[in-house]
Amino acid sequence: MSASVVRYLTGITTTGTPHLGNYVGAIRPAVQASRRAGTENFYFLADYHALIKCDEPARIQRSTLEIAACWLAAGLDAQQVFFYRQSDIPEIPELTWLLTCVTGKGLLNRAHAYKAQVDKNVAAGVDVDAEVTMGLFMYPVLMAADILMFQAHKVPVGRDQIQHIEMARDMAQSFNHLYGEHLVLPEAEVDDAVALLPGLDGRKMSKSYDNVIGLFAPREQVRKQIFSIVTDSRAPGEPKDTEGSALFQIYQAFASAEDTQKMRQLYASGISWADAKQMLFEHIDAEIAPMRARYEHLVSHPRELEDILQAGAAKARERATPLLRELRQAVGLRNLASAAGAAKKDKAKAALPSFKQYRESDGLFYFKFVDAQGRLLLQGGGFASPREAGQCIAGLKAARALTAGLAAAPGVGGEEVAAALRELADAGN
Repeated sequence: MSASVVRYLTGITTTGTPHLGNYVGAIRPAVQASRRAGTENFYFLADYHALIKCDEPARIQRSTLEIAACWLAAGLDAQQVFFYRQSDIPEIPELTWLLTCVTGKGLLNRAHAYKAQVDKNVAAGVDVDAEVTMGLFMYPVLMAADILMFQAHKVPVGRDQIQHIEMARDMAQSFNHLYGEHLVLPEAEVDDAVALLPGLDGRKMSKSYDNVIGLFAPREQVRKQIFSIVTDSRAPGEPKDTEGSALFQIYQAFASAEDTQKMRQLYASGISWADAKQMLFEHIDAEIAPMRARYEHLVSHPRELEDILQAGAAKARERATPLLRELRQAVGLRNLASAAGAAKKDKAKAALPSFKQYRESDGLFYFKFVDAQGRLLLQGGGFASPREAGQCIAGLKAARALTAGLAAAPGVGGEEVAAALRELADAGN
């Protein structure tokens, strides 16, 4: 695997049936992104996560079937990406436990979903832990395991999910601090250009509002839903506003820039709502209809879909199993026959100087460089992000020299620090 390859990871929760908003906001851009050169792309069906929200086994199974079929029908190439079901990767729950053992409860107390439930309970005057399962509370740890298991560099998320990526970074740092640099620190990637479709009533398209347009619903049902989009009372011939028009926003998500401009002109000249809805239906049908046959085939042939997911799981485990073996070794879950050799290796590693990265109460990230006896050699200044602190550490290791913004500890000379850096760098070569 080339070091220049950037790994992206996307989770897909298996509750509900995909609608047009899911397609425009998540599926279509993700499928397009999966074809980027110089990337590896991981897409997983988050059925463990679904158990937090749903206690209906048949619904989870059916949703897994429909969502997997939907992504494949939309053009995701299972041969070119890693496409798997979360529950088919046993290394993920094991990594979840390893991360649990290095994660402070205080970090999880700050998770948005948990805090929202606590606030709801307080407002209702009930016990603060009412309806708080350990699944809900531990959700960020499982999400971190999903990401760290495959050493993802980038995780495309909405702004409301950035906290989870930051928490995954915190957990990875805690693990690396204790056991060595094993886990890659991921970064959130937010695309503000991704379209959010309005629903039939103008609010965000959502199953909870019952205002959705089915993605692979029968053709005539889709047409009926489109013709039920709420519009104002302006008659044919009266100019109409594109601003705030749910119909126009949905049209824009499926039409070219040229066709969108034509529709804008038709609005100004007073197109009838019926004609505008028919044009919207034709644009949507032109894009979705070719995919519908593939979707219907996969849904009606679950064995074929299961074979695709099992092949994806086997491919993903080729990555997960070696990393989990490395992590088990790191924490001491080892073959007893190799204990003596491992102990010598640990002792030799402990005798080297090392960097310690941490976060202070001011919210900034710091690091220090200590020798084998724990004596402070070098103190780093505060950085706005752990990534910046890590880059400075990497630069020190590579350059074997001091850089601006660093202070040698009192009583320690620059030559002594430089010698320790050389020792550390040489040990890594």
